[in-house]
Amino acid sequence: MSDLDVHIPTAFDPFADANADDSGAGAKEYVHIRIQQRNGRKSLTTVQGLKKEFSYNKILKDLKKEFCCNGTVVQDPELGQVIQLQGDQRKNVSTFLFRPAL
Repeated sequence: MSDLDVHIPTAFDPFADANADDSGAGAKEYVHIRIQQRNGRKSLTTVQGLKKEFSYNKILKDLKKEFCCNGTVVQDPELGQVIQLQGDQRKNVSTFLFRPAL
């Protein structure tokens, strides 16, 4: 055999940073905006992951008024409170929630 120095890497976990406990300041929180297809052209937009101190009913009221759609707040045992809106409102909701402060 030849004089090749072969180095076999040890186990590397690419998700080690993501799995670490982020209990300190700067922990990331995500808002999930999803679409759920129903029959044919009908769909629901769901919003989850908003902070608990926000009033979901006030946010829903403003979303319904702004985008002329119907919606409700649903209490899910696993996910907590989830806002459901009629139609595909993903882009509208993302611009509404993440617009810069004046």
